[in-house]
Amino acid sequence: MRILHTADLHLGRAFNNMSLEDDHRAILDQILECIILQRVDVLVIAGDIFDRAVPPASAVRQFNTFLTQVANQTNAAVVMIAGNHDSGDRIGSMAIMTDTNRALIRGPLNVEEAPLIVNDSHGPVAISALPFSHEYAARECFGNESINTPEDVVTAQITSARRHLPDGARWVVVAHAFVAGAKGSEGERPLARVGGLETVRPEVFDGAHYVALGHLHRPQSIRTEHIRYAGAPLAFGFDEAGEPKSMALVDLWPDGTTTISTIPFVPPRTIRIVRGKLADLVLAEPSSDFIKVILTDEKPLIDPMKRLREVFSNACGLIYARDEQISTVNATLPPLARINDPIQVVGDFLEHVRNERLADAELALVDSAFDDLQKLEDRA
Repeated sequence: MRILHTADLHLGRAFNNMSLEDDHRAILDQILECIILQRVDVLVIAGDIFDRAVPPASAVRQFNTFLTQVANQTNAAVVMIAGNHDSGDRIGSMAIMTDTNRALIRGPLNVEEAPLIVNDSHGPVAISALPFSHEYAARECFGNESINTPEDVVTAQITSARRHLPDGARWVVVAHAFVAGAKGSEGERPLARVGGLETVRPEVFDGAHYVALGHLHRPQSIRTEHIRYAGAPLAFGFDEAGEPKSMALVDLWPDGTTTISTIPFVPPRTIRIVRGKLADLVLAEPSSDFIKVILTDEKPLIDPMKRLREVFSNACGLIYARDEQISTVNATLPPLARINDPIQVVGDFLEHVRNERLADAELALVDSAFDDLQKLEDRA
């Protein structure tokens, strides 16, 4: 069975107040083309379909047009879940009156995590779609007051999903989470409360033949190839400049093993950082890419951005090279938002002292200690 794994479309998002609607249209066209050319059996969208809970009408129309094309021009089944940027109710409403033999669309939590069953010549494949949920909603759904972390939420979903697996079926899990060992970027919104433990251990997904993840924007596998983030199709920050974007084409074999290949996205505009003297940069080839400029001129120049935008129409950041060192020093100081996060402060301090981050077990211990202190303070 052939699965196309995508995630984190973030339709409706802008880059530095510049619309990405045309960029997203090109990306959706490339996904549709891949489904057709690669004869994909199942399209997976692992959350963050939209960039916010109430997306602009143009983004909703754009996605509806895309789904209509998938339905009319291909035979692929569709599995998609709400991410932390989405409204679960909005995504869930798309499931009303859909063909349940061909689509599994999950918005709000459900105590019964029934999979979509897709058959090929080698038997059934069960696809469990686990939408993102905050802890308070999961406690209510599963009737379990001990759910306190994102891992507790996913564990409850996985436990329910296992009960619905047909005997002998290959199992695919779709989830939206921060799995321990993965590398994040500037564009992701935290999934846990301030000071809480955000990550989910990979062992939670034991038994699944492929885990299609969303939330992190860099394409990457976690420990083993079968636990994978598709990544976002577009870069949303200059920390992602130059990083390849792709969708994952997954061949699921009769014995449950997988072969994964990546299909590169070709966005109409990329994110780049250029460096040099103003006199040289204004002679460069004109570009509509999103550009951050690092000027190496020693003296300040009068309105250099105006001249740069004559060449780089979407230039949206400028810094002098001489100021980079100051920025680097300032970056080592904890910003105010992080000072209010004691877990982050402890982690930063230990990384500075021993040159490595807190391990998951250490994070859990520190988190537990701060919870105990908070309870003592509440009683006082």
